[in-house]
Amino acid sequence: MPAFEQALAQHLAEIETIASRPDAPSFENTIAELDTSGRLLDRITLLFHNLTASETSPALQKVQLEMAPKLAAHENTIFMHAGLFARIDALHEKRHTLNLNAEQLRVLERLHLDFVRAGARLSGQERQRYGEIMGELATLCTQFGQNLLAEESTYTLELKTEADRAGLPAFVLQAAKAAAQQRGLGEDAYALTLSPSLAEPFLTFSSRRDLRETLWRARVARGAHAGEHDNRPVAAKIMALRQEQAALHGYTTYADYELVDRMAGKTSAVLELLHQAWEPAKAYAEVDRQTLTEMAHTLGEPTPIAAWDWRYLAQKVRAQRFDLDDAELKPYFSLDAMVAAMFDCAQRLFGLRFVEQTEYVLHHPDARLWEVRGQDGALVGLFIGDNFARSSKRSGAWMSVFRSQSGHNGGTLPIVINNNNFAKASPTLLSFDDVRTLFHEFGHGLHGLLSKVHYERLAGTQVLRDFVELPSQLFENWAMEPEVLQRHARHYETGEPMPAALLDKLKRSRQFDQAWATVQYTGPALIDMALHALPNGTAVDIAAFEAEQCATLGIPDDIGLRHGLSHFQHLFSGSSYAAGYYVYMWAEVLEADGFAAFTEAGSPFDAVTAERLRRTIYSSGNRQNPADAYRAFRGRDPQVQPMLKKRGLLAETTT
Repeated sequence: MPAFEQALAQHLAEIETIASRPDAPSFENTIAELDTSGRLLDRITLLFHNLTASETSPALQKVQLEMAPKLAAHENTIFMHAGLFARIDALHEKRHTLNLNAEQLRVLERLHLDFVRAGARLSGQERQRYGEIMGELATLCTQFGQNLLAEESTYTLELKTEADRAGLPAFVLQAAKAAAQQRGLGEDAYALTLSPSLAEPFLTFSSRRDLRETLWRARVARGAHAGEHDNRPVAAKIMALRQEQAALHGYTTYADYELVDRMAGKTSAVLELLHQAWEPAKAYAEVDRQTLTEMAHTLGEPTPIAAWDWRYLAQKVRAQRFDLDDAELKPYFSLDAMVAAMFDCAQRLFGLRFVEQTEYVLHHPDARLWEVRGQDGALVGLFIGDNFARSSKRSGAWMSVFRSQSGHNGGTLPIVINNNNFAKASPTLLSFDDVRTLFHEFGHGLHGLLSKVHYERLAGTQVLRDFVELPSQLFENWAMEPEVLQRHARHYETGEPMPAALLDKLKRSRQFDQAWATVQYTGPALIDMALHALPNGTAVDIAAFEAEQCATLGIPDDIGLRHGLSHFQHLFSGSSYAAGYYVYMWAEVLEADGFAAFTEAGSPFDAVTAERLRRTIYSSGNRQNPADAYRAFRGRDPQVQPMLKKRGLLAETTT
């Protein structure tokens, strides 16, 4: 708290200096100075937020709740500063006569939009109420995340008998044993947590249908238990405040307000994309359901199948149809080998070398640090990998920074962190979905590391939300490249490379069960849009709304939702993905079409294409409109067909 107090005061003093200058506003004395202000506060805030996400404690959580409204109030004070905005607005009005270069024009336009979207044009009572709303939202979003962590960190399902562990391969048992030790249950105990890296393998392999149901229901019910950690009333309050926020800006819905600053632009464009996948996915899922039902009959399992059966039966079908078992794949995907694989890809594509440094004490013993150097040996930045689940860490996977890149004061180098929640074991073996997650977050990491802009407001991942997932999802493609797997996917015991036949089976099986995955993702994306497209002033019963939407959309009970509203952190732990969960599919359109550029060039490591990708996407930050950035890389606008084909949702045609 004392550090925050000093940094907040220093930042306000810097803002006052800029706003009260007696000379006329210029780009240098207003925009450039604003971009360099608040360095101490940024440093402390980023450190604090990374700690509360990766290695929190009751003491940190107390400060987090206390600081949330204070930080929101500070931000509001800056955005509502009449003198500062007057200078920015005057420059924006005559921006085309200031002889600015492209990056200067872009940062001026983005900062002006930041202020307008934060209420700078409001006055009187509206201005005061807006500040109150943002403070309340900051507290509620923090509370939502803390409630969820409280439920996830305390849940344990102990596997007490041999029968409880029936069907589980060795890697799941090792992870369950490690989880039990973390929970203090003893060296010979086995336990399940709600972490996807442990829960999902259990749902895939356990032959104990009753325990699968218990775990599945526990995951669905996160944040939906009456009491102090009930997220349903918290989410309802967030929605009421967001609607009021949108109304103050003059928009009829919160979705309209958010989509103004997205590539999609309007709700209809989002729905058009989602429905191109939604109806085909449900149709293909019906075909898969029949196959899984037949497998259930063969195994003597009850029918109709339930949501806690789908992964288990799909694995049985996959093993039968493709002669492929995830347990057969995992020994080739040790975490260390896959980290080496993604570093190797970064070197072959962008000339980066990762040199581990072990002498520094980080926030947790599991975290590792690498210096990142370019082809010329110069330091590019620092990269931290924190890959294991623990009770002091929020669930999911994400990329963050301790410092952004910029060109100020001779240049600042980025300090990037990737967080995953893999189940720790010795060795840690990943599923192929885990490998994709690892590569995905590293794609975000590269976006931060390769950033090469002058103004920090435009650096790295500070791009439009439906563009930010392009670098991450694009990088996933290299995890599937045969030459990458042949080099790095080696058996953790023998060192033998993955057999060509097994690799072929993996490739052929990738489209299997994609309908299920598409329904699981698209359903929550559609519910997100429906929720945030409600007219302002609409009261929301979170549980009832979700149930109504599931019925309206026809979400199959035996598939369900990847995210229920009571634990949907994308929507309610902050505003970044509110009315924006669709962005993963939007970016998937871009990445599926974009990776085809390497296919057309004849190599996944084609040097010319890789250099164009680095220059136009990974290094350019927010220097230009994202649609223009994509056209600069691809030479044209993206096409949706590659995405639908990748998901197996295009009907086969014959000529």
